[in-house]
Amino acid sequence: MAGRTVTRVDLCEAVYQKVGLSRTESSAFVELVLKEITDCLERGETVKLSSFGSFLVRQKGQRIGRNPKTGTEVPISPRRVMVFKPSAILKQRINANGAMPMSTEESDENTAQSASGG
Repeated sequence: MAGRTVTRVDLCEAVYQKVGLSRTESSAFVELVLKEITDCLERGETVKLSSFGSFLVRQKGQRIGRNPKTGTEVPISPRRVMVFKPSAILKQRINANGAMPMSTEESDENTAQSASGG
């Protein structure tokens, strides 16, 4: 699955294949879990999934940013942002076999940055 984007449909299919629910029940199950996570985050609650990680909402204050084209200062409004913090177990599993090979696109970007000195 490296380099591939997993969608809701893929998650529903995995539940269908591994749990044995019907496709309709699998879809409803995945949607219910995602809705519950979303509802908790909207209320500002932290969602902690053992051995996976935590989703949390952070409040960011107002700050001054810059328009990259003109250099003009622009106020950035206060807002809430969602953050995912992977667990140590997940980090360890991801890095267990060493660094994953880069996709062709990532490799091209790094080559271009090196050539431009950035």
